[in-house]
Amino acid sequence: KALTTDQIVALGSAQIGALTSAQIAGMSSGQIAAIETNDIGALKTAAIAALTTNQTAALSTDQFQQLSTAQVSAMTTANLAILTTDQIVAMSSNQFGALSSNQFNALSTTDIAAIETADIIGLKTSIIATLKTAQLAALTTDQLSNLTTGQIAAITTANIQAL
Repeated sequence: KALTTDQIVALGSAQIGALTSAQIAGMSSGQIAAIETNDIGALKTAAIAALTTNQTAALSTDQFQQLSTAQVSAMTTANLAILTTDQIVAMSSNQFGALSSNQFNALSTTDIAAIETADIIGLKTSIIATLKTAQLAALTTDQLSNLTTGQIAAITTANIQAL
């Protein structure tokens, strides 16, 4: 018999951290959503990588904010591609800094436009250098004005010409 959401809520961080990838993958979206915000950081990176898109969609913004940079970097591109605007807004500059170019490229232009202006500085120059023209065009003027000089220098000539 599956654990109820009340039972999931009752688990502590150590117990949540002891769950295997297979156990996490077998949980319902409701069970994932029931993991206490202060316990979500205990999930192993392999467990984060095992999340289905439905499970990822069930993460609250509070849960998402508690994910470590290692956990965010373990997310699959499929999971990053389905993030809601609220989940994107909840991400920190450090979490954005943990993404690889492939992971960042999974984000839609709507997602990119939703990145908080203060968090845009978290993007690595390697990500800026690989932005597609549509992704760069999706950046708001506030986001662009908040880029560091290093990030600006990483924008390709072709992308500058396309703006």
